[in-house]
Amino acid sequence: MTHNNDIAPRSAEWREELRKALTAKQRGDIPRVAMPELDPAYRITCNGEVNCGISREQAVLEATRCLDCPDPQCIQGCPVNINIPGFIKNIQRGEINEASRVLRSTSALPAVCGRVCPQEKQCESRCIYNKMKKAPVAIGYLERFAADNAESVAVPANKPNGIKIAVAGSGPAGLSFAGEMAARGFSVTVYEALHEIGGVLKYGIPEFRLPNTIVDKEIAALQAAGVEFVKDCIIGKTLSFEDLEAQGFSGLFVASGAGLPRFMGIPGENYIGVMSSNEYLTRVNLMGAGQPGHDTPVLAGGNVAIIGGGNTAMDSVRTARRMGAARVMLVYRRSEEEMPARAEEIKHAKEEGVEFLTLHNPVEYIADETGRVTTMRLQRMRLGEPDASGRRSPEPIEGDIIDVPADMVIVSVGVSPNPLIPNAIKGLDISKRGTIIVDESTMRSSIPTLYAGGDIVRGGATVILAMGDGRRAAAAMAEALLSTDKSTDL
Repeated sequence: MTHNNDIAPRSAEWREELRKALTAKQRGDIPRVAMPELDPAYRITCNGEVNCGISREQAVLEATRCLDCPDPQCIQGCPVNINIPGFIKNIQRGEINEASRVLRSTSALPAVCGRVCPQEKQCESRCIYNKMKKAPVAIGYLERFAADNAESVAVPANKPNGIKIAVAGSGPAGLSFAGEMAARGFSVTVYEALHEIGGVLKYGIPEFRLPNTIVDKEIAALQAAGVEFVKDCIIGKTLSFEDLEAQGFSGLFVASGAGLPRFMGIPGENYIGVMSSNEYLTRVNLMGAGQPGHDTPVLAGGNVAIIGGGNTAMDSVRTARRMGAARVMLVYRRSEEEMPARAEEIKHAKEEGVEFLTLHNPVEYIADETGRVTTMRLQRMRLGEPDASGRRSPEPIEGDIIDVPADMVIVSVGVSPNPLIPNAIKGLDISKRGTIIVDESTMRSSIPTLYAGGDIVRGGATVILAMGDGRRAAAAMAEALLSTDKSTDL
Protein backbone atom coordinates (compact mmCIF):
# COMPACT_ATOMS: atom_id res chain seq x y z
CA MET A 1 0.00 0.00 0.00
CA THR A 2 1.26 3.49 -0.78
CA HIS A 3 0.02 6.95 0.05
CA ASN A 4 -0.88 9.79 -2.26
CA ASN A 5 1.95 11.81 -0.75
CA ASP A 6 4.48 9.04 -1.35
CA ILE A 7 7.39 9.78 -3.65
CA ALA A 8 9.67 7.38 -5.48
CA PRO A 9 11.77 5.53 -2.87
CA ARG A 10 15.48 6.29 -2.71
CA SER A 11 17.91 3.48 -3.41
CA ALA A 12 19.36 1.13 -0.80
CA GLU A 13 22.75 2.71 -1.50
CA TRP A 14 21.38 6.15 -0.62
CA ARG A 15 20.00 4.85 2.66
CA GLU A 16 23.24 3.15 3.61
CA GLU A 17 25.32 6.21 2.73
CA LEU A 18 22.95 8.34 4.78
CA ARG A 19 23.37 6.07 7.79
CA LYS A 20 27.16 5.99 7.53
CA ALA A 21 27.60 9.68 6.82
CA LEU A 22 25.71 11.01 9.82
CA THR A 23 27.20 11.18 13.28
CA ALA A 24 24.95 10.93 16.33
CA LYS A 25 24.97 14.71 16.60
CA GLN A 26 24.03 15.10 12.96
CA ARG A 27 21.20 12.62 13.39
CA GLY A 28 19.99 14.61 16.36
CA ASP A 29 19.97 17.78 14.27
CA ILE A 30 17.49 16.31 11.81
CA PRO A 31 14.12 17.95 12.60
CA ARG A 32 11.28 15.65 13.61
CA VAL A 33 8.98 14.85 10.71
CA ALA A 34 5.70 16.78 10.53
CA MET A 35 2.54 14.83 9.77
CA PRO A 36 0.68 16.15 6.70
CA GLU A 37 -2.96 16.93 7.50
CA LEU A 38 -6.17 17.68 5.65
CA ASP A 39 -7.11 21.35 5.63
CA PRO A 40 -9.51 22.13 8.52
CA ALA A 41 -12.03 23.90 6.30
CA TYR A 42 -12.28 20.82 4.10
CA ARG A 43 -12.07 18.08 6.69
CA ILE A 44 -15.11 19.24 8.68
CA THR A 45 -17.18 18.56 5.54
CA CYS A 46 -16.31 14.87 5.42
CA ASN A 47 -15.00 11.87 7.37
CA GLY A 48 -11.65 11.75 5.59
CA GLU A 49 -8.71 10.79 7.78
CA VAL A 50 -7.16 14.01 9.08
CA ASN A 51 -3.60 12.69 9.41
CA CYS A 52 -2.47 11.78 5.90
CA GLY A 53 0.58 9.65 6.69
CA ILE A 54 4.23 10.30 5.94
CA SER A 55 6.06 9.51 2.68
CA ARG A 56 8.71 6.84 2.28
CA GLU A 57 11.49 9.41 2.18
CA GLN A 58 10.15 11.12 5.30
CA ALA A 59 9.95 7.76 7.08
CA VAL A 60 13.54 6.83 6.19
CA LEU A 61 14.82 10.20 7.35
CA GLU A 62 12.86 10.04 10.61
CA ALA A 63 14.06 6.49 11.23
CA THR A 64 17.63 7.75 10.75
CA ARG A 65 17.14 10.00 13.78
CA CYS A 66 17.03 6.92 16.05
CA LEU A 67 20.31 6.86 18.00
CA ASP A 68 20.52 3.08 18.59
CA CYS A 69 20.40 3.42 22.37
CA PRO A 70 22.16 0.54 24.17
CA ASP A 71 19.27 0.43 26.66
CA PRO A 72 16.20 1.52 24.67
CA GLN A 73 13.71 2.82 27.19
CA CYS A 74 11.08 3.31 24.50
CA ILE A 75 10.39 -0.44 24.69
CA GLN A 76 9.72 -0.14 28.42
CA GLY A 77 7.25 2.66 27.73
CA CYS A 78 5.19 0.44 25.42
CA PRO A 79 2.50 -1.65 27.17
CA VAL A 80 3.02 -4.49 24.64
CA ASN A 81 6.83 -4.16 24.60
CA ILE A 82 7.24 -3.75 20.84
CA ASN A 83 10.83 -4.01 19.62
CA ILE A 84 10.79 -0.36 18.64
CA PRO A 85 14.46 0.07 17.60
CA GLY A 86 14.17 -3.16 15.61
CA PHE A 87 11.29 -2.05 13.41
CA ILE A 88 12.65 1.49 13.09
CA LYS A 89 16.06 0.29 11.87
CA ASN A 90 14.32 -1.86 9.26
CA ILE A 91 12.49 1.22 7.98
CA GLN A 92 15.81 3.06 7.82
CA ARG A 93 17.21 0.23 5.68
CA GLY A 94 14.11 0.27 3.49
CA GLU A 95 12.99 -3.16 4.68
CA ILE A 96 9.34 -2.28 5.22
CA ASN A 97 8.04 -5.84 5.19
CA GLU A 98 10.57 -6.83 7.84
CA ALA A 99 9.64 -3.77 9.91
CA SER A 100 6.01 -4.92 9.78
CA ARG A 101 7.01 -8.45 10.77
CA VAL A 102 8.87 -7.13 13.83
CA LEU A 103 5.81 -5.09 14.81
CA ARG A 104 3.38 -7.98 14.39
CA SER A 105 5.51 -10.32 16.44
CA THR A 106 4.19 -8.48 19.51
CA SER A 107 1.27 -6.35 18.28
CA ALA A 108 -1.85 -7.59 16.50
CA LEU A 109 -2.94 -4.05 15.58
CA PRO A 110 0.05 -1.88 14.54
CA ALA A 111 -1.92 0.16 11.99
CA VAL A 112 -4.43 0.98 14.72
CA CYS A 113 -1.85 1.75 17.40
CA GLY A 114 0.12 3.98 15.05
CA ARG A 115 -2.98 6.16 14.78
CA VAL A 116 -4.69 6.24 18.16
CA CYS A 117 -2.15 5.33 20.87
CA PRO A 118 -0.92 8.17 23.11
CA GLN A 119 2.72 7.70 22.11
CA GLU A 120 3.62 11.03 23.67
CA LYS A 121 2.76 9.59 27.09
CA GLN A 122 4.23 6.14 26.47
CA CYS A 123 7.05 5.09 24.13
CA GLU A 124 7.96 8.58 22.89
CA SER A 125 8.03 9.91 26.45
CA ARG A 126 10.99 7.55 27.13
CA CYS A 127 12.98 8.56 24.04
CA ILE A 128 16.49 9.76 24.88
CA TYR A 129 15.90 12.92 22.84
CA ASN A 130 13.69 14.20 25.66
CA LYS A 131 16.75 14.38 27.92
CA MET A 132 18.49 16.34 25.17
CA LYS A 133 15.57 18.81 25.07
CA LYS A 134 14.76 17.74 21.53
CA ALA A 135 11.66 16.27 19.92
CA PRO A 136 11.49 12.47 20.34
CA VAL A 137 11.57 10.10 17.40
CA ALA A 138 8.09 9.96 15.85
CA ILE A 139 7.54 6.33 16.79
CA GLY A 140 3.79 6.42 16.20
CA TYR A 141 4.16 7.87 12.71
CA LEU A 142 6.75 5.23 11.83
CA GLU A 143 4.58 2.42 13.22
CA ARG A 144 1.70 3.57 11.06
CA PHE A 145 3.97 3.85 8.02
CA ALA A 146 5.32 0.32 8.40
CA ALA A 147 1.87 -1.19 8.99
CA ASP A 148 0.28 0.66 6.07
CA ASN A 149 3.01 0.07 3.52
CA ALA A 150 4.01 -3.54 4.11
CA GLU A 151 3.07 -5.88 1.27
CA SER A 152 1.91 -8.59 3.66
CA VAL A 153 0.01 -8.40 6.94
CA ALA A 154 0.10 -12.08 7.84
CA VAL A 155 0.03 -12.72 11.58
CA PRO A 156 2.44 -15.44 12.79
CA ALA A 157 0.71 -18.77 13.45
CA ASN A 158 1.92 -21.97 15.08
CA LYS A 159 1.00 -25.59 14.45
CA PRO A 160 -2.58 -26.19 15.69
CA ASN A 161 -2.71 -27.79 19.14
CA GLY A 162 -6.42 -28.68 19.08
CA ILE A 163 -7.37 -26.58 22.12
CA LYS A 164 -10.43 -24.34 21.69
CA ILE A 165 -10.54 -20.87 23.25
CA ALA A 166 -13.45 -18.39 23.31
CA VAL A 167 -13.22 -14.61 23.44
CA ALA A 168 -16.08 -12.31 24.48
CA GLY A 169 -15.68 -8.99 22.67
CA SER A 170 -13.78 -7.93 19.56
CA GLY A 171 -12.27 -4.69 20.81
CA PRO A 172 -8.52 -4.15 21.21
CA ALA A 173 -8.12 -6.46 24.22
CA GLY A 174 -10.03 -9.28 22.53
CA LEU A 175 -8.25 -8.90 19.19
CA SER A 176 -4.83 -8.77 20.82
CA PHE A 177 -5.56 -11.87 22.86
CA ALA A 178 -6.94 -13.70 19.81
CA GLY A 179 -3.84 -12.93 17.75
CA GLU A 180 -1.51 -14.09 20.49
CA MET A 181 -3.40 -17.35 21.04
CA ALA A 182 -3.66 -18.10 17.32
CA ALA A 183 0.10 -17.60 17.02
CA ARG A 184 0.49 -20.26 19.72
CA GLY A 185 -1.63 -22.75 17.80
CA PHE A 186 -4.92 -22.43 19.69
CA SER A 187 -8.28 -22.54 17.91
CA VAL A 188 -9.80 -19.14 18.72
CA THR A 189 -13.41 -18.00 18.30
CA VAL A 190 -14.25 -14.36 19.00
CA TYR A 191 -17.88 -13.54 19.84
CA GLU A 192 -19.07 -9.99 19.19
CA ALA A 193 -22.43 -8.69 20.45
CA LEU A 194 -22.80 -6.13 17.66
CA HIS A 195 -23.14 -6.56 13.91
CA GLU A 196 -19.61 -5.35 13.16
CA ILE A 197 -16.28 -6.75 14.36
CA GLY A 198 -13.96 -4.27 16.06
CA GLY A 199 -15.72 -3.17 19.23
CA VAL A 200 -14.77 0.32 20.35
CA LEU A 201 -12.44 0.62 17.35
CA LYS A 202 -15.55 0.71 15.17
CA TYR A 203 -18.28 2.29 17.31
CA GLY A 204 -16.20 4.59 19.50
CA ILE A 205 -13.46 6.07 17.29
CA PRO A 206 -14.54 8.18 14.29
CA GLU A 207 -13.27 7.39 10.82
CA PHE A 208 -11.51 10.75 10.57
CA ARG A 209 -9.17 9.39 13.23
CA LEU A 210 -9.28 5.65 12.51
CA PRO A 211 -10.80 4.56 9.18
CA ASN A 212 -12.86 1.37 9.26
CA THR A 213 -10.83 0.06 6.32
CA ILE A 214 -7.76 0.03 8.57
CA VAL A 215 -9.59 -1.91 11.28
CA ASP A 216 -10.94 -4.35 8.69
CA LYS A 217 -7.43 -4.92 7.34
CA GLU A 218 -6.18 -5.85 10.80
CA ILE A 219 -9.16 -8.17 11.34
CA ALA A 220 -8.48 -9.84 7.98
CA ALA A 221 -4.92 -10.55 9.11
CA LEU A 222 -6.27 -12.31 12.20
CA GLN A 223 -8.71 -14.30 10.08
CA ALA A 224 -5.82 -15.35 7.86
CA ALA A 225 -4.10 -16.65 10.99
CA GLY A 226 -7.14 -18.80 11.75
CA VAL A 227 -9.19 -16.69 14.15
CA GLU A 228 -12.94 -17.19 13.72
CA PHE A 229 -15.37 -14.33 14.32
CA VAL A 230 -19.05 -14.64 15.25
CA LYS A 231 -21.23 -11.51 15.14
CA ASP A 232 -24.54 -10.76 16.88
CA CYS A 233 -23.77 -13.12 19.74
CA ILE A 234 -23.85 -11.98 23.36
CA ILE A 235 -21.86 -14.09 25.80
CA GLY A 236 -23.94 -14.28 28.97
CA LYS A 237 -27.18 -14.11 27.04
CA THR A 238 -27.07 -15.71 23.57
CA LEU A 239 -24.51 -18.20 24.85
CA SER A 240 -23.91 -18.90 28.53
CA PHE A 241 -20.67 -19.88 30.21
CA GLU A 242 -22.12 -23.39 30.45
CA ASP A 243 -22.90 -23.40 26.71
CA LEU A 244 -19.26 -22.69 25.95
CA GLU A 245 -18.24 -25.51 28.25
CA ALA A 246 -20.60 -27.88 26.45
CA GLN A 247 -19.09 -26.85 23.12
CA GLY A 248 -15.65 -27.90 24.27
CA PHE A 249 -13.96 -24.57 24.94
CA SER A 250 -11.07 -24.83 27.39
CA GLY A 251 -10.79 -21.15 28.27
CA LEU A 252 -12.67 -17.86 28.03
CA PHE A 253 -11.16 -14.40 27.75
CA VAL A 254 -13.63 -11.65 28.64
CA ALA A 255 -13.04 -8.36 26.83
CA SER A 256 -16.58 -6.99 26.88
CA GLY A 257 -15.53 -3.42 27.55
CA ALA A 258 -17.12 -0.57 29.42
CA GLY A 259 -20.23 0.27 27.48
CA LEU A 260 -22.35 1.62 30.33
CA PRO A 261 -22.33 5.44 30.14
CA ARG A 262 -22.16 7.66 33.20
CA PHE A 263 -24.15 10.82 33.75
CA MET A 264 -23.71 13.59 36.30
CA GLY A 265 -27.01 13.26 38.13
CA ILE A 266 -28.05 16.87 37.57
CA PRO A 267 -31.57 18.16 36.76
CA GLY A 268 -32.64 17.90 33.13
CA GLU A 269 -30.46 14.99 32.00
CA ASN A 270 -33.57 13.12 30.81
CA TYR A 271 -34.66 15.86 28.41
CA ILE A 272 -34.78 15.23 24.66
CA GLY A 273 -31.42 16.17 23.16
CA VAL A 274 -29.28 15.05 26.11
CA MET A 275 -27.41 11.81 25.45
CA SER A 276 -24.18 9.99 26.24
CA SER A 277 -21.15 10.11 23.99
CA ASN A 278 -21.46 6.31 23.72
CA GLU A 279 -24.89 6.59 22.15
CA TYR A 280 -23.95 9.52 19.93
CA LEU A 281 -20.75 8.02 18.54
CA THR A 282 -22.29 4.57 18.09
CA ARG A 283 -25.19 6.00 16.11
CA VAL A 284 -22.86 7.97 13.85
CA ASN A 285 -19.82 5.67 13.58
CA LEU A 286 -21.39 2.23 13.56
CA MET A 287 -24.96 2.78 12.39
CA GLY A 288 -24.47 5.44 9.72
CA ALA A 289 -26.65 8.11 11.30
CA GLY A 290 -26.94 11.14 9.06
CA GLN A 291 -25.57 9.32 6.01
CA PRO A 292 -27.58 8.65 2.84
CA GLY A 293 -29.18 5.22 2.83
CA HIS A 294 -29.16 4.81 6.61
CA ASP A 295 -32.30 5.12 8.71
CA THR A 296 -30.65 5.58 12.11
CA PRO A 297 -31.84 8.92 13.53
CA VAL A 298 -29.54 11.44 15.16
CA LEU A 299 -30.05 15.03 16.26
CA ALA A 300 -27.83 17.44 14.36
CA GLY A 301 -28.26 20.39 16.69
CA GLY A 302 -27.54 24.06 16.12
CA ASN A 303 -25.79 24.77 19.43
CA VAL A 304 -24.14 21.55 20.58
CA ALA A 305 -22.34 21.14 23.90
CA ILE A 306 -20.09 18.23 24.81
CA ILE A 307 -19.36 17.78 28.52
CA GLY A 308 -15.88 16.39 29.30
CA GLY A 309 -12.22 16.72 28.41
CA GLY A 310 -11.01 13.28 27.34
CA ASN A 311 -10.39 11.76 23.92
CA THR A 312 -14.01 10.59 23.67
CA ALA A 313 -15.18 14.14 24.28
CA MET A 314 -12.83 15.32 21.50
CA ASP A 315 -14.19 12.66 19.16
CA SER A 316 -17.71 13.88 19.97
CA VAL A 317 -17.09 17.60 19.41
CA ARG A 318 -15.28 16.92 16.15
CA THR A 319 -18.07 14.61 15.01
CA ALA A 320 -20.66 17.27 15.83
CA ARG A 321 -18.80 19.72 13.59
CA ARG A 322 -18.96 17.21 10.76
CA MET A 323 -22.66 16.63 11.39
CA GLY A 324 -23.30 20.30 10.62
CA ALA A 325 -23.73 21.97 14.01
CA ALA A 326 -23.36 25.75 13.78
CA ARG A 327 -21.78 26.14 17.21
CA VAL A 328 -19.94 23.36 19.01
CA MET A 329 -18.78 23.87 22.60
CA LEU A 330 -16.55 21.74 24.78
CA VAL A 331 -17.47 22.26 28.44
CA TYR A 332 -14.80 21.18 30.91
CA ARG A 333 -14.64 21.87 34.62
CA ARG A 334 -10.85 22.19 34.76
CA SER A 335 -8.43 24.22 32.66
CA GLU A 336 -7.07 23.11 29.31
CA GLU A 337 -3.78 22.12 30.95
CA GLU A 338 -5.62 19.46 32.98
CA MET A 339 -7.42 17.91 30.01
CA PRO A 340 -6.62 14.19 29.65
CA ALA A 341 -7.18 14.28 25.90
CA ARG A 342 -4.21 14.02 23.56
CA ALA A 343 -2.63 17.34 22.64
CA GLU A 344 -3.07 16.49 18.96
CA GLU A 345 -6.82 16.00 19.43
CA ILE A 346 -7.14 19.34 21.25
CA LYS A 347 -5.21 21.04 18.44
CA HIS A 348 -7.39 19.48 15.75
CA ALA A 349 -10.60 20.42 17.58
CA LYS A 350 -9.52 24.06 17.83
CA GLU A 351 -8.54 24.13 14.16
CA GLU A 352 -12.01 22.84 13.32
CA GLY A 353 -13.76 25.65 15.12
CA VAL A 354 -14.68 24.05 18.43
CA GLU A 355 -15.23 26.57 21.22
CA PHE A 356 -13.60 25.66 24.55
CA LEU A 357 -15.53 26.59 27.70
CA THR A 358 -12.98 25.53 30.29
CA LEU A 359 -13.48 26.10 34.03
CA HIS A 360 -17.23 25.62 33.57
CA ASN A 361 -19.42 22.83 34.89
CA PRO A 362 -23.09 22.14 34.03
CA VAL A 363 -25.47 22.18 36.99
CA GLU A 364 -28.82 22.00 35.17
CA TYR A 365 -30.41 21.68 31.73
CA ILE A 366 -33.55 23.62 30.79
CA ALA A 367 -36.09 22.54 28.17
CA ASP A 368 -39.00 24.03 26.24
CA GLU A 369 -42.63 22.94 26.56
CA THR A 370 -41.99 19.86 24.38
CA GLY A 371 -39.22 18.60 26.64
CA ARG A 372 -36.41 19.45 24.19
CA VAL A 373 -33.33 20.92 25.83
CA THR A 374 -32.72 24.58 25.00
CA THR A 375 -30.27 25.83 27.61
CA MET A 376 -27.45 24.61 29.80
CA ARG A 377 -26.82 26.30 33.11
CA LEU A 378 -23.10 26.48 33.82
CA GLN A 379 -21.27 27.08 37.09
CA ARG A 380 -17.98 28.91 36.71
CA MET A 381 -15.08 27.13 38.40
CA ARG A 382 -11.60 27.85 39.70
CA LEU A 383 -8.77 25.46 40.47
CA GLY A 384 -7.93 24.61 44.06
CA GLU A 385 -5.49 22.11 45.54
CA PRO A 386 -4.48 18.93 43.64
CA ASP A 387 -6.75 15.91 44.05
CA ALA A 388 -5.71 12.25 44.40
CA SER A 389 -4.79 12.08 40.70
CA GLY A 390 -2.43 15.04 41.03
CA ARG A 391 -4.68 17.39 39.07
CA ARG A 392 -5.88 20.56 40.76
CA SER A 393 -9.42 20.14 42.04
CA PRO A 394 -12.09 22.37 40.49
CA GLU A 395 -14.08 24.50 42.94
CA PRO A 396 -17.26 26.46 42.18
CA ILE A 397 -17.15 30.25 42.29
CA GLU A 398 -20.15 31.00 44.46
CA GLY A 399 -22.96 32.83 42.69
CA ASP A 400 -21.22 32.85 39.29
CA ILE A 401 -23.67 30.98 37.04
CA ILE A 402 -24.42 31.61 33.37
CA ASP A 403 -27.00 30.28 30.92
CA VAL A 404 -25.80 29.20 27.46
CA PRO A 405 -28.06 28.15 24.56
CA ALA A 406 -27.79 24.45 23.74
CA ASP A 407 -30.26 22.32 21.80
CA MET A 408 -28.11 19.21 22.06
CA VAL A 409 -25.88 18.03 24.93
CA ILE A 410 -23.51 15.07 24.74
CA VAL A 411 -22.25 13.84 28.10
CA SER A 412 -18.74 12.39 28.04
CA VAL A 413 -17.73 12.07 31.69
CA GLY A 414 -16.71 8.42 31.73
CA VAL A 415 -18.09 4.92 31.41
CA SER A 416 -18.68 1.91 33.62
CA PRO A 417 -18.01 -1.76 32.83
CA ASN A 418 -20.60 -3.73 30.92
CA PRO A 419 -22.42 -5.63 33.70
CA LEU A 420 -23.84 -8.44 31.55
CA ILE A 421 -21.05 -11.02 31.82
CA PRO A 422 -20.11 -10.28 35.46
CA ASN A 423 -23.75 -10.74 36.47
CA ALA A 424 -24.25 -13.86 34.35
CA ILE A 425 -21.37 -16.01 35.64
CA LYS A 426 -21.65 -17.49 39.12
CA GLY A 427 -18.55 -17.49 41.29
CA LEU A 428 -16.86 -14.61 39.48
CA ASP A 429 -15.32 -12.06 41.86
CA ILE A 430 -16.45 -8.53 41.02
CA SER A 431 -15.23 -5.23 42.46
CA LYS A 432 -17.46 -2.49 43.85
CA ARG A 433 -17.03 -0.68 40.52
CA GLY A 434 -18.39 -3.69 38.65
CA THR A 435 -15.05 -4.70 37.16
CA ILE A 436 -13.83 -8.29 37.03
CA ILE A 437 -11.12 -8.84 39.64
CA VAL A 438 -8.02 -10.49 38.17
CA ASP A 439 -4.44 -11.27 39.10
CA GLU A 440 -2.66 -8.38 37.38
CA SER A 441 0.31 -10.50 36.38
CA THR A 442 -1.77 -13.15 34.61
CA MET A 443 -5.21 -11.50 34.12
CA ARG A 444 -6.74 -14.67 35.60
CA SER A 445 -10.04 -14.32 37.46
CA SER A 446 -11.45 -16.23 40.43
CA ILE A 447 -12.61 -18.84 37.91
CA PRO A 448 -9.47 -20.73 36.78
CA THR A 449 -10.45 -20.96 33.10
CA LEU A 450 -11.70 -17.37 32.80
CA TYR A 451 -9.33 -14.49 32.13
CA ALA A 452 -10.25 -10.87 31.45
CA GLY A 453 -8.71 -7.61 30.26
CA GLY A 454 -9.34 -4.13 28.95
CA ASP A 455 -12.14 -1.91 30.23
CA ILE A 456 -14.01 -4.77 31.91
CA VAL A 457 -11.03 -4.95 34.27
CA ARG A 458 -9.76 -1.37 34.25
CA GLY A 459 -13.05 0.48 33.99
CA GLY A 460 -11.56 2.62 31.22
CA ALA A 461 -8.28 2.34 29.34
CA THR A 462 -6.42 3.24 26.17
CA VAL A 463 -6.29 0.89 23.20
CA ILE A 464 -2.69 -0.05 23.88
CA LEU A 465 -3.26 -0.79 27.57
CA ALA A 466 -6.15 -3.06 26.62
CA MET A 467 -3.90 -4.79 24.09
CA GLY A 468 -1.26 -5.25 26.77
CA ASP A 469 -3.87 -6.98 28.94
CA GLY A 470 -4.77 -9.29 26.07
CA ARG A 471 -1.16 -10.18 25.41
CA ARG A 472 -0.43 -10.86 29.09
CA ALA A 473 -3.57 -12.97 29.46
CA ALA A 474 -2.70 -15.01 26.38
CA ALA A 475 0.76 -15.85 27.68
CA ALA A 476 -0.63 -16.91 31.06
CA MET A 477 -3.57 -18.92 29.71
CA ALA A 478 -1.40 -20.69 27.15
CA GLU A 479 1.11 -21.65 29.81
CA ALA A 480 -1.65 -22.94 32.10
CA LEU A 481 -3.34 -25.01 29.40
CA LEU A 482 -0.20 -26.39 27.81
CA SER A 483 1.42 -27.29 31.11
CA THR A 484 -1.19 -30.02 31.69
CA ASP A 485 -1.04 -33.34 29.90
CA LYS A 486 -4.61 -32.87 28.76
CA SER A 487 -6.59 -29.63 28.85
CA THR A 488 -9.83 -29.59 30.78
CA ASP A 489 -12.88 -27.87 29.40
CA LEU A 490 -14.47 -24.83 31.01
